[in-house]
Amino acid sequence: MIITRTPYRISFFGGGTDYPAWFHEHGGCVLSATINRYCHITCRFLPPFFDFKSRIVWSHIEAVRDHRDVLHPVVRALLEDMQIEQGIELHHNGDLPAQSGLGSSSSFTVGCLHALMALQGRLVGKRELADQAIRVEQELLKENVGVQDQIAAAFGGLNRIEIAPDGSYAVQPIPIDPLRLADFERHLILLYTGQSRRASSIAAEQIRNTPSKTRELTLMRGMVDPAIAILTGRGSLEEFGRLIHESWEIKRTLASSIAPSFVNDIYEVARQHGALGGKLLGAGGGGFMLLFAKPESHVRILEALASLLVVPIELERIGSHLLFYEPPNYSRTVREGLREFNRFQTC
Repeated sequence: MIITRTPYRISFFGGGTDYPAWFHEHGGCVLSATINRYCHITCRFLPPFFDFKSRIVWSHIEAVRDHRDVLHPVVRALLEDMQIEQGIELHHNGDLPAQSGLGSSSSFTVGCLHALMALQGRLVGKRELADQAIRVEQELLKENVGVQDQIAAAFGGLNRIEIAPDGSYAVQPIPIDPLRLADFERHLILLYTGQSRRASSIAAEQIRNTPSKTRELTLMRGMVDPAIAILTGRGSLEEFGRLIHESWEIKRTLASSIAPSFVNDIYEVARQHGALGGKLLGAGGGGFMLLFAKPESHVRILEALASLLVVPIELERIGSHLLFYEPPNYSRTVREGLREFNRFQTC
């Protein structure tokens, strides 16, 4: 039995520069952090005593006799790519809804990879997890995705992620005094807009527009280091919120589908009641909105947006990790038992 826990992420600055269409020419840089909300994957080899081979439980319950028939694209791709022939039982439990801007798809991919590799007896490092998740999503599934989500989910923490034109990357944790970090967390508000969206389709429009958005993406990348200087400095954190506002004003010009009218309405109400800045997380279109406001303004903002669900969050530092690992030795026992059974039948 294997259980993995993989965090979701919030991206502050530089989003869009982690797409291959941009970083292969210009390089990319993002500032992101993982939060204490998680994707949990539980899996085990399934004994061959049922009228199906494998059972996959997510928003659907699948019982299949052939791994090629698995509906979940990530699970199917991993089972085939990793050449897992034995039957498995895999359960997904997420703390927050999918397709909501928190990198949940990549957290699922990283968590599944981590679990299935452990099931095969392979205990891998964070970089290999991130690299393999990027390969699965970009090469096997042909998704319109960047690379920051997979890296964040695997590594965890508050990081500056710099991406070279050749796709290599450096993950640099941001050192912050614990008291200042706690103060920073008190400024954050995470709200669910109630609308999910398909990130890949929204990202496709942004990617198509990339050649004509050089100025905007350059400006967004250029905000990463000033934001880090604010976090690690001693000045007012309010400047961080104003910088997020500037970034959001630019981001919503990258594609028409990023900021629907209902999202703009929410943001304007938040600003009128004290939010210094904010942004729709992920590719846009819906999902979760991050607001940055002085703690004394939170009650006023939340009363004005009472119809939306607020999710308390803190930053986390661990990344994807094994919650439970029981070596799957029993699968060998099952195979030996089957061989003995077959030998008996032929006697």
